[in-house]
Amino acid sequence: MAVVTSLDPAAASNFENIWPVNQIFNGLVQMDDELNVLPSIAKKFSISSDGLVYTFDLRTDVFFHANPCFTKGEGRKVIAKDFVFSFTRLFDSKVSSATTLLNCIDRSEKTNYKGFEAINDSTFKIHLTKPYSAFLNILTMKYFSVVPHEAIDYYGESFRTNPVGTGPFTFKKWEEGTRIILQKNPNYFERDEKNERLPYLDGVNISFIKDRETAFMELLNGKFDMLSGADAFNTMEVLTRDAELKDTYQKRFYLQKTTFLKTDYIGILLDEKIDYVKNSPLRLKAIRQAINYAFDREKLVKFIRNGIGVPATCGFIPKGMRSYNPALVKGYYYDPNKVKQLLAEAGYPNGENLPELVIHAADNFKEALEFIQSQLGQNNIKVQISIEKPSVLKQAVNACEYNLFKKSWVGDYGDEENFMNLFYSKNFAPQGVNYFHYNNPKFDDLYEKALVATTDSAKIDLYQKMEMLIIDDAPVIPLYYDEVIRIVDKNISGLSINPMNLLNLKSVRK
Repeated sequence: MAVVTSLDPAAASNFENIWPVNQIFNGLVQMDDELNVLPSIAKKFSISSDGLVYTFDLRTDVFFHANPCFTKGEGRKVIAKDFVFSFTRLFDSKVSSATTLLNCIDRSEKTNYKGFEAINDSTFKIHLTKPYSAFLNILTMKYFSVVPHEAIDYYGESFRTNPVGTGPFTFKKWEEGTRIILQKNPNYFERDEKNERLPYLDGVNISFIKDRETAFMELLNGKFDMLSGADAFNTMEVLTRDAELKDTYQKRFYLQKTTFLKTDYIGILLDEKIDYVKNSPLRLKAIRQAINYAFDREKLVKFIRNGIGVPATCGFIPKGMRSYNPALVKGYYYDPNKVKQLLAEAGYPNGENLPELVIHAADNFKEALEFIQSQLGQNNIKVQISIEKPSVLKQAVNACEYNLFKKSWVGDYGDEENFMNLFYSKNFAPQGVNYFHYNNPKFDDLYEKALVATTDSAKIDLYQKMEMLIIDDAPVIPLYYDEVIRIVDKNISGLSINPMNLLNLKSVRK
């Protein structure tokens, strides 16, 4: 696992930060393992009929953790003003990476330039400039946790290493780069169905070990109770070809596996205002479609990924999302005859005179790309692989320097809008996440309708129509939808798993 950089929820932009932050903090709402939005500190919520005002009724039994920042060191009750304070600090780009998520907040004269309002201690309101159907989902992100102003005043910038929240665990110690130790919060507000106060565990120790062989040895030696992610252990050694636990390990451990809201893909830059795109064969839709048909996603997942993941034969939105429907949304599959037909249609019969293409990627994807390269070669599409440092790749893709590039997209919240915003023409990189500079007015129209749609069925229908446009225009080559995978010691029970790969420890017993 990579290292944690901050325990301030305002900086919870990656898994390394999100996992510990999720134990220490709560927000208004939370997401269950089926991606439904449920109450948390807000016991109930309502949305005005015009979709512009969100009203939250807060619980009155939620207290901040005991900490020297408070008078007498005792944690105080959370009130609506704490949410006004916590959310307003997210507008500061020096504090938070969530600023773009707040573009929809109405800070006009109408709302007294605030956008957030404490009506009284237990009623909190949010005002939007226009309806935004994904907004409730966005509020489940850890950025939107409540923090006490006393702690920010007391610790200043060192709040990142001295977090004070309301969560099931309180912060005890952080040895940067090594481990984080958390303790049970004896005053936590959530209870189980038998009315027993959560959490059950007395404490949690989160360790960061870069070397997967060492991490696996520590698991075998009983120092760890769980390893998470296909990068955390040698999958060839531990799993069968069908991504099941090998017999050797089944006595002591169990495997947890579920869909992950993550799509791995090869992106194509389409902007013909850029010289090298204007002269590239990739500007032709038939060539982009030919590449999509020219390799076998099933074999890629089975042999290169050892069965971890689902072949992406159903567009860009991953399995686990409500609109995912292979019967309705038909993507690409391996078909050499289609490749041949499309190459001829594009004016390159049997790949004759088709220039060699270059795919830019990070080193951890080399093996998979070599497999794709070999299959494309058998179908007369020559490809070269250029391996880059992740930071260089990220910067170059953002600056539109590459025509073909390997990336992945992880969902931050449980709404398809999170995946479709990559193709919206107003989100062109480098300002936005449309790395392809894909521009289709039909798509934009459907996307804008989905933003204000009020029913799930209407949204699902719109997302499926968007997917079909993307499949036809082929600005992207979806490879596979990833899976969350964990090896867990059998002495652990109550550990849930979800498509967001969010770690929830409040109901775990050991």
